[in-house]
Amino acid sequence: MTPELRLEKITAANIDTALGIQVRPDQEHRVAPVVKSLAEAYVHPEAWPRLIVDGDRAVGFLMAFFDSDWTAGKTGTDIRSGLWRLNIAAGEQGRGYGRFAVASVAAEIRRRGGSRLTTTWHPGEDGPGAFYLGLGFRPTGEESGGQTVGELDLTASPAADGA
Repeated sequence: MTPELRLEKITAANIDTALGIQVRPDQEHRVAPVVKSLAEAYVHPEAWPRLIVDGDRAVGFLMAFFDSDWTAGKTGTDIRSGLWRLNIAAGEQGRGYGRFAVASVAAEIRRRGGSRLTTTWHPGEDGPGAFYLGLGFRPTGEESGGQTVGELDLTASPAADGA
């Protein structure tokens, strides 16, 4: 990682770059492609899609969500914010970009007054569970679409600070 690491809003100028982000072939069944995320962002106002850029290279894509109602009946009693998608380009994995993405979303949630970060991941040895657990996420005991739901306490987690 370089000091030039940043998030960029998806615009007409960089949409093709964002659409070109692809995970490794063995991960494609674990995370939706960027094109699906951008389509979902179009219809979900709580979505926050961003390109992960290192210097002049796009290295990944994330989509966060803010103030989303997680109750089945949309009763407003379980409002959450968190990381919806994380796609690190196949050749860029293992360089800290995922950690940067989580820390960036944590910072944005804190800026908006939140204190917990929710995400989901496909269970199994070939899934990203170890990555999220290593950052301090704890499974809630819930499932969403067959995925494990995990939360990170932003009041106590050094991983959420980019450590």
